[in-house]
Order: sequence, then structure tokens, then C-alpha cells
Amino acid sequence: MADEKKDLSALKELTETASEETPATETAAAPEAATAEAEAPAEVAAIKPPVETMPLREQEIDEHGRAYATGRRKDAVARVWLKPGKGAITVNGRDQSIYFARPTLRLVINQPFDISDRKGQYDIVCTVKGGGLSGQAGAVKHGISQALTRYEPALRGMVKAAGFLTRDSRVVERKKYGKAKARKSFQFSKR
Repeated sequence: MADEKKDLSALKELTETASEETPATETAAAPEAATAEAEAPAEVAAIKPPVETMPLREQEIDEHGRAYATGRRKDAVARVWLKPGKGAITVNGRDQSIYFARPTLRLVINQPFDISDRKGQYDIVCTVKGGGLSGQAGAVKHGISQALTRYEPALRGMVKAAGFLTRDSRVVERKKYGKAKARKSFQFSKR
């Protein structure tokens, strides 16, 4: 037991002497570290290259001065041609107000122009097939957004932030065998 006490006291003395020496070395090293930190930002700023912005994509225009894009939503596929004009939107050879009679569908189609402040500056000609009217309106909106960013690449960030360039991948769930629909079961009879 006495040997253990001596060993513990010796260990205590060693730790005390070590702790007395470290503050002196830390205070001596602290001014050097402070001067090194003061010099470092100036050197790093001099070495650091300037921040580069993302290069804009190239404008994609056909020989007629139009931008083309394909938009999709559910089962609907829309082919969209965009060119500078007075804001006329033609869907399958008919005016948008005739083809999309519901005002909510026309609002959906005009969302890309509202976000980018380009309302009434471009004429749109599109053909759309498949799906219902709601899916077709979503497909036309997707196509207009894509075509707008191809005609004016500077608008890409604004339109992308609104989520109009992303294809909405939600589609109808398939019917399963042994079920009435995708999830609905047939009526269960206990007896």
C-alpha cells in the first residue's frame, strides 16, 4: 500500500510540474500564433482566385427564330415552339381560351410568364396529345418553361427556382391483380 501511495504522489507531482510548464509555453506561443493569424488572411486573400459565376447556357434557336421544347405531365406530351410576339398562345390550332376553357388551366399555362415578367412578349404554338385537360395544361406549362429558358438562358435560375423545369413524375398507379383498382379491394364477406 505504501508503494502505491508513493507512486500516486509521484504521479501527482509530475502532473503539477507539467501543468506549470505548459502555460508558459502557451503564452510564449500565443503572440506568434496571433501574428501568424493576422498575416494569413492577407496572404490567403492575395492567393484566392476571384469567384467565378456559372457561365450561361447558349441560346438554342432554330432557323425560323423559334425555341423548341417538349413538356410532359402524366400521360400528356406537349411540343412547344416559342418566338417573340404579342402573347398569342395557340394549342392544337385553337386559341388557348377555347382549348382550355377553365380559367384555372389558363392560369397554369401562364405561370412561367408571370414568374419571369415576360407576359405578352412571346407567341406560343404548341401541339399536345394524351391525357386529360389538366395533364395537358401541365405539359404545356413544362414545355413553355423549357422553351423560355432556351430562348433566354438568363431566366433559367428564376424559372428553375419556381420548380417549372422539373418534370412532375407523378403518374397513375397501376392496377394490381386480385384488387378492384390500384388499392381498392373487392367487398369482403365474412359469411
